[in-house]
Amino acid sequence: LVQQDRGLPIVLVEDNYPGWFAPTDVSHLKRATTIFAPPDPSLAEIQQRLPQVIAFAEAAMKQPNFYLWGGTVGPNYDCSGLMQHAFASHGIWLPRDAYQQEAFLEPLVNPGDRPEDLMAVLEPGDLVFFGTPVKATHVALYLGEGRYIHSSGKDQGRNGIGVDIISNQAEQVSRNYYAQFRGGGRVISSYKPGV
Repeated sequence: LVQQDRGLPIVLVEDNYPGWFAPTDVSHLKRATTIFAPPDPSLAEIQQRLPQVIAFAEAAMKQPNFYLWGGTVGPNYDCSGLMQHAFASHGIWLPRDAYQQEAFLEPLVNPGDRPEDLMAVLEPGDLVFFGTPVKATHVALYLGEGRYIHSSGKDQGRNGIGVDIISNQAEQVSRNYYAQFRGGGRVISSYKPGV
């Protein structure tokens, strides 16, 4: 490892995500006694766990929180950190960032031209993505009936976890994301780093 001003560069085994480790914390490291192996639930097990994933996100919303870019542990999450933690808390691994999560999931085909048309195929526990035509920059957990839960920043009209709706006729936060809607995806397997 090469020491930088900010710390030591590392790559997390759980999701291949790069980060920095404070040099002052090196003394706290201990050699692992087991090799990390991500869980490998079946599709049926994933589907059975989705109500608990949703419950996790709803419980996180009830705690005092704010949007924290890079936040992967409660109470302050970013959008993809909330999704990653909600699923991981029930043994389902997802990649770290929204664009990585979008690429990993089974894409859902929008049967019409409008974002609302996707609701015909979305199921509770699916993820919905927002961003530019080039890249997903935001992710949310679909709850049903057009509603989704997500952690959103001040620049979109919220500062923390909330529930919004896929609609151009709703409150400002929903309209902001509606304009950035990209599509949806379904979790059909648990992410395995390096596979």
